[in-house]
Formats: sequence, C-alpha cells, structure tokens
Amino acid sequence: MVIAMRARVALVSSAALLIIAAILIWHFRSKEQSPASPSAAAAPAPAPPAKSTGMAPTQIYAHNLKLQKGPKFRIYVRWLRGQMERTHRGVIPSFDDLDSFVLNIKTGVLRANIGDIGNFLNASISSSSPLKNLSLSGDGSQIKLRGTLHKIISIPIEIIGEISALPDSRIRVHVTKINVLKIPMKGLLGDFHVQLADLFNPKGLAGIQVSGNDIFIDSQQLLPPPRIRGQLTAVRVVNPDLEEVFGNAQPAVERTEQWRNFLRLRDGSINFGKLTMNYVDLIMVDISKDAWFDLDLAHYQEQLVNGYTRMTPEAGLQIFMPDLDEIPQTKTNRDINMSWIRNRNIPPPPDVYSK
Repeated sequence: MVIAMRARVALVSSAALLIIAAILIWHFRSKEQSPASPSAAAAPAPAPPAKSTGMAPTQIYAHNLKLQKGPKFRIYVRWLRGQMERTHRGVIPSFDDLDSFVLNIKTGVLRANIGDIGNFLNASISSSSPLKNLSLSGDGSQIKLRGTLHKIISIPIEIIGEISALPDSRIRVHVTKINVLKIPMKGLLGDFHVQLADLFNPKGLAGIQVSGNDIFIDSQQLLPPPRIRGQLTAVRVVNPDLEEVFGNAQPAVERTEQWRNFLRLRDGSINFGKLTMNYVDLIMVDISKDAWFDLDLAHYQEQLVNGYTRMTPEAGLQIFMPDLDEIPQTKTNRDINMSWIRNRNIPPPPDVYSK
C-alpha cells in the first residue's frame, strides 16, 4: 500500500511538472509572437535622403560665350562660373523669360561693347533728361562720355573720369574734367547753372546715382536682362569693350584657354521652349570655328533646330549648335509629322541619317 501511494505521488508530481513546463513553453512562445511594446520596439530605419526638388539654383559654366540680349546688346563671356537664381520662388528660370532669373557670378570675366552701351543708354534715357546723344570711349581706367546738353540751347559736353570697382559691386566714375564747348569747367557748369547731378535725371536711368564729383553705376539695374550680380573686383576699358572681372577669375581664364566654346547647366530646374528639365544636366557646345559661341536668346530655338542633340547615359542632354549667322536662310522642312509615321515607305528627313 505504501508502494502504491508513492507511485501515485510520483505520477501526480510528473503530471504537475509537465503542466508547468507546458505553461512556460506557451508563455514564452506567446511573448515571441506578440507585438513588441513601444519601449522594446527597435528604432525605425532611417528614412532615405529626400530627393532634390529642383528648387536649388542651377549651376552655370560658360566659356567664350557671346550672349545677345536682344538685337542691340551683347555680353561677351570670357569665363563664367555661377548660379541661375530664381527671381520668384514659384517661377522656374526660363530662356524665354530673361526676368525669371539672375546670374549670380562667383568668378568671371565679362565684356560689353562700349558702342552697345551708348546705344542702350540713348534708347533708355528719359525724354526729360538734359543729356542726349550719348557716346562712350576710353582706355584703361579712363572713360569719356560725350553728349549734347539741352539747357536753353543745345551745346556739346564731354565728361572725363576714372573708373574703378567698389566693394558693393557698383562701378564708380570719379569725374576729373567737364568740358562744355571744349572749355574746361568744374562744379557748376558756368553760366548754365547745371551741376553734375543735373545731367543724369534719376527718373530717366535706373542704376545711376550722382554724389559730388562721382557717378555710381549699378550695372545690374542699368543693363538689360538677364540681370547680373556678383563680387566685382576690377573694371577697365579694353577697346572696344568695357571689361568687368568678378572674383578671382584669372586662373580659370588661363586654364580654359584651349577649351571649346560652351554653356553648361547643372542642378535645379530650367525651362526652354516647351520643355522643362529637372535636375538639370545640359551642355550646349559651339560647333562653329568662330572665336565666340554666338547664343541669341531671342532666336535660340532656331539654333537648337539646326543643331543636333544627344542624350547621355545619365539622362543629360548634349546640344551641338551653330552660330545664328551660320544657319541657312533656305532649309528643308525637318518636321517628323503623322504622315511619315503612318507610312513606312516615306524616307525620313535627310538630316536624321546624316546625324
């Protein structure tokens, strides 16, 4: 009987142990399968870096670029590195809207023809300004402005000054001599009671201010778009041009001496024609043998049509363009129309195969 009692106790104990073991196994399995508590949850994986929205400024590089700002004004870009910055946050920079961006130059050497500047001033000057028929000349740091002074009667006037670059990127003309009827005068212009400030009507020419014997010129405001700004470090007359140097541009000018003429754009967004390019990767290369890449912003579409385009493996565009004056006046129709698409027996335009 004692043996039987011991056997029952052993059996009950074994059953109890099995039940406890089952409970423990169930508990731990349930814990593994249940969602982790906030405190025990692993930290979320870092989000992938956000892709650029195209709002960043477009980087611009140019070498030997003749940029025509309309029919009567040209800018000669010996070298340029900078950015195309949006004028308005919600408006993409566009070749078709020159007010949509500002060229912020980091390093560059730019020239403008003195005759073009004179013509632009004459076209822009107010009818109420006493100074008419302007023309410019000079050499090195000296510049001369000739015109006609309308004060009771019309008389010729000549202003001679020294030009220099200011830290705020304006151009200073320090007037050293004023000749009226070829007679030297200072301060008050003789019996005509005209001061230097009276020659430049502030309502007539935006970007010009006069203080004492100094004329201050803000080329960003004075010249036609696209507007240009940057750290102007030097200015001089290199006939027949006025030269502006931005930043420390000389090393880049020497390094790129033998490069082809080009305009390159990277990053940001840009519009041209019906196209919008995001994350810009675009280079325009001059295929002419001229010293300058003649890019006419008023007729660039004609240059694009008469050039040819390649897409790079990185989805960038390479556009090889002729100068505007090299485009044939009589050219074949290069349209790929629906009639050609619907009939495989019609050959493509000759230039498709030639390229």
